[in-house]
Amino acid sequence: MRKFVVFFILIIIIVFFVAFMYFNYKTGKEKIDEKNSEFETYLGKEIYGADVATIINKASYKNRKNNVEQDKNGKYLDNGKDSINIDIKMLDDDKTYNMEKFYKTGTMQFVEYYKNIKFKMMNIEYHKETGLIKYIFIEQITK
Repeated sequence: MRKFVVFFILIIIIVFFVAFMYFNYKTGKEKIDEKNSEFETYLGKEIYGADVATIINKASYKNRKNNVEQDKNGKYLDNGKDSINIDIKMLDDDKTYNMEKFYKTGTMQFVEYYKNIKFKMMNIEYHKETGLIKYIFIEQITK
């Protein structure tokens, strides 16, 4: 009888432990999905220059908030956890620019020039460790 009670208590402890671990995993996954959804809503869609400026501002804010280091040119470095980098390919000169280029000169100026120009978010990559967005590639599709 005593062995049965110990076995039963052990099973209950294991079940509660597994349920606790699952709950923590699910809660963490929901938080990651919520953070990523701010950017994923634009994936594969045509957007305007104002939306691109919004995406740049959000990414820059998150990088500053997470204390992501910058190189000597001001480009945010990949920290393997929560850094976000964005490249934007422009049709005007067929070059690809990092988001810091537009952020430094001012996103309002970017909006002024490109508010009616269409872009498309072509690709998103994720950090392996955290599952958070690591890299976004946006391409200008109209002049």
